[in-house]
Amino acid sequence: MQYSRLASQIRKIVGKDAVLDRPEDLMLYEYDGGVDRGTPNIICFPQTTEHVSKIMRLATKAGVPIVPRGAGTGLSGGSIARNGGIVLGFSRMNKILEIDIANQRAVVQPGVVNLDLTHAVESKGFYFAPDPSSQKACTIGGNVAENSGGPHTLANGVTVNHVTGLEVVMPDGRIVEFGSKANDNCGYDLTGFFVGSEGTLGIATKITVRLTRLPEAVATLLAVFNTIDDAANSVVAITSASITPAALEMLDGWTLRTVEAATPAGYPLDCAAVLLIELEGLREAVDENAEIVRDLCMKVGAREVRKAADEAERQRLWSGRKNAFGAVGRISPSYYVQDGVIPRTKIPATLRHIEEISKKYNLQIGNIFHAGDGNLHPLILFDPRDADQTARTIAAGREILEYCVSVGGSITGEHGVGMEKMDVMQVMFSDDDIDVMTRLRNVFNPASTLNPQKVLPTTRSCRETFNPGHPSLGDHSPAAGHGAD
Repeated sequence: MQYSRLASQIRKIVGKDAVLDRPEDLMLYEYDGGVDRGTPNIICFPQTTEHVSKIMRLATKAGVPIVPRGAGTGLSGGSIARNGGIVLGFSRMNKILEIDIANQRAVVQPGVVNLDLTHAVESKGFYFAPDPSSQKACTIGGNVAENSGGPHTLANGVTVNHVTGLEVVMPDGRIVEFGSKANDNCGYDLTGFFVGSEGTLGIATKITVRLTRLPEAVATLLAVFNTIDDAANSVVAITSASITPAALEMLDGWTLRTVEAATPAGYPLDCAAVLLIELEGLREAVDENAEIVRDLCMKVGAREVRKAADEAERQRLWSGRKNAFGAVGRISPSYYVQDGVIPRTKIPATLRHIEEISKKYNLQIGNIFHAGDGNLHPLILFDPRDADQTARTIAAGREILEYCVSVGGSITGEHGVGMEKMDVMQVMFSDDDIDVMTRLRNVFNPASTLNPQKVLPTTRSCRETFNPGHPSLGDHSPAAGHGAD
C-alpha cells in the first residue's frame, strides 16, 4: 500500500489536522534523546482509544510498521521509526481521566506529562512517585513503555511499582484490560509484564497509577568529598546501615563544575564528588536518620555534610541534578548517555574503570547517577560530525556496559534497550534466553509490525560481532542527547 493512500485513510479516522506526511514535518520526529535516527513515513495524533484501534488494524493489515511515541525524551531509540512506517504520537491523548483520592489511584491517558499528574494531586497531599529528570516533559505512557525510574526510585521503586492497571490496544486492534485499581489481581500479572516492554507488545491507551502520600518531613543533605572513592564508599556505608534514603545521587567533580556553571546550585567547585541525599518520612525519624547519615559520611571521609536550611535551598540543590544533562549540552556538540547497572559495592571499581576507558578512547566522560541503586549514567562527550570520534564514543559505551555485566549488573536500568542496545543483549543473555523472550513477544505481536527491530536482536545481529561502523547500524547518525534521568 502506498503511504499517500494510507495517510488519506488515517485522516478519515483522526481528522485532517492530525496527520503529517511532508518531509519537513517528518524530520522533526526522526530522533529522540539518544544517538540513533530513523525517518517515519507518517505521523498521526489519535485522540481516543478507538482511533488507536482503527489505526492499528489498518497498519497491521497493510503490513506497515507502527511506532508509539510520547514526548521523544527517551534515550535508547524506542520511539524511532527504524525502517519507516507510522509514528503514533500521543500528545493529544493527554487527559487525566480520573483522580480517586479515596483509593489512592488516578487514571490517565498516555500523553499526560509526568509532573503534571503530581501538580494535579499535590494540593490533596499526594504525588506520583516515579520522577525521571525529564519529568517536566516526559509522558506517563513513555514511562510505562521504558519502566522509567528517576532519583527517588531507591525508596519508591520504578514505574512498574506504581501502575496497577492498563487498557491496551493489541496489534490486531483488539482492546484489552490488564489489572485494575485493586492492589492484587487474579491470573497472570500482565500489567507487570507489559510495563517495560518498550512498545513491542501493545499500546497503552489508559493507565491506572498508584498515588503516594506526601511525606510529613523531608531532609536534603549534600555530602562533599575530596576523592571519588570516599563518595562511593559512603554509598555502601549508608545502604548497609538499614537506612533507605528516598534518593541517593552522585556527581563527580567534572560534572558538578559543569552543572554549577549553568545552574548555580551551591555545589563546591574544588571537590572530587558530591552525594545528594534525601530522606523522607515522619519528622522524628528523618531528623534522626539525617544525623546518622551525616556521621557515616564523615566517618568514611567526607570533608563536609550540610543540610538544606529551607525549601528554597533544597530546590536549588535538586535543580542542579535535574538540569545536569542540559548543562553538559552547553559545552559539547553532543553526548552519549549510558545506563548500566552495577551492585553498589562495585561503584568504586566501576568508576575507576570508566576513567580508564575515558583515557583509552581519549574522550571526556562525566559521571552522574543514581548511586543508591547502582544505576550509572556516564555522559560521553563527542562531536557527531567527526566519524572517528563517534566510533570511539560508541565503542567506549559498549565497554562500559560489558564491564557492568561482568561485575553482576545489567545493560540498562531505566532507559530501555530500544534499538541502541539490541546488539548488546547477547552480552547478558544466552541464545536460549533470547529465543524464549522472542517467542513470548511473538504471541502478542506475531508479525512484528509493532515497534519492530527493537529490544530483541535479530537472528542476523546475533551472529555478527558488534562494531560501531557495522552496516547493520545503517545511517543512524548520533544526535545531541536531550533526554534526562
